[in-house]
Parts: sequence; C-alpha cells; structure tokens
Amino acid sequence: MESFLQFAWQNLPSLLKATEYTLLIWIVSVVFGFFFGWLLALGRYYGHRSIKIASVAYIELFRGTPMLVQLFVVYMGLPHIGLVFSPNWAAIIAIGLNTAAYQAEYFRGGFKAIKSGQMESARAIGMKRIKAIRYIIMPQAFRIALPQWSNELILELKYTSIAFTVGAQELMGQAKIIGSNTFQYFQIFLVAAIIYLVLVGMVTLLLDQVEHRYALIQ
Repeated sequence: MESFLQFAWQNLPSLLKATEYTLLIWIVSVVFGFFFGWLLALGRYYGHRSIKIASVAYIELFRGTPMLVQLFVVYMGLPHIGLVFSPNWAAIIAIGLNTAAYQAEYFRGGFKAIKSGQMESARAIGMKRIKAIRYIIMPQAFRIALPQWSNELILELKYTSIAFTVGAQELMGQAKIIGSNTFQYFQIFLVAAIIYLVLVGMVTLLLDQVEHRYALIQ
C-alpha cells in the first residue's frame, strides 16, 4: 500500500497536467454539442421537410455508429481530403459532433412535452413564431430535458478517454505512457480511475444543484 501511494504521488503531477487537457476536450466538445444540438432539435421539430430529413439523417448517423469510429474518421480519414487536425482537436470535433446528436434528441423530447396551446397562445397575442420558440418554448424544453442532458455531460466526460487512441495527451493517454515506461499498468490505471471518479463526482454534484434549481417537475 505504501509503495502504491508513493508511486501515485510521484506521477500525480503529470496526470493532473493531462487532466487539464481532458477537461478542455470535454468542455469545448459539450459546448459545441449544446449549440449544434439545439439547431438539430429545432430543425427536426420545426424545420421544413428538407431540414427535418437532414437533421434526422445526421442524428441517426451519429447515434448509430460508434464514437471511436467517428474519431478515426476525423483523425485518419479527413486528412485524405486535406483536413488535418491535432489529436486534441480531432477528439473535440468527434465528441462534439457525437454529443450534438444525443443532445438534440433530449431537446426534441423537451419540445414534445410542451403543450401546443402555448405556441397558439403566444401567436394569439401577436408574437412571431421564432420569438415564441426563443422566449417561451426553448427555456421550458431545456428545463424539461435537464436531467437527461446532465447525464449526457457526465457520459461525455468519461468518453474523453477514447482520445488516447489517436495520441491525445489527456489523462488516459498520459497514464498509458507512464504505464509503458514503468510497466506498472495496474497501478497507474488505478490512479487514473480515481481521478476520473473524483471528476465525475464533482460534476455530478454541480449538475445536481443545477437540476434542483431549474428542472421542472412534470
């Protein structure tokens, strides 16, 4: 036990530095997915036929294929058409595109839960359709979708670990490097798992507070 603690303490600084990249990948990808997810949800629920078809096609493509495959396409496939990304940016793009599809479905579920009479009432008092969606429908849809959306954020934090497969120097990637150098794979991956557990716990507590304050009771 003492040797494990000493080993963990020695490697903790480099793992924490790599954790910064993990958090960067996670934050940027989920923020991108948040805004793109809204566009997809709006397109699928309120868009014209062609926009609905395009939104559905995108959502089903990214929900129906593994994120790891999507990451390899971005990092290894796109260079064939001249689009080259660093490992970190490839991970951000792949995770962001993937989570956008899932977030879109949560937001669409929020739209479906809102009674149609609210839109009719807004139009009856003179609000334009786009303003009614922006100021009446979307805030309620988000609050309805908040529990599922929070779970998606936690999942994406853990999914950042796939970035090591393309050489990103995030937490999992750094743990793999240390393991290769020391051959103490069990110990280093156990330390990495503890760091992930702490991160997920902190994010869960924060999101629980947000849900408690803003979620609607249906």
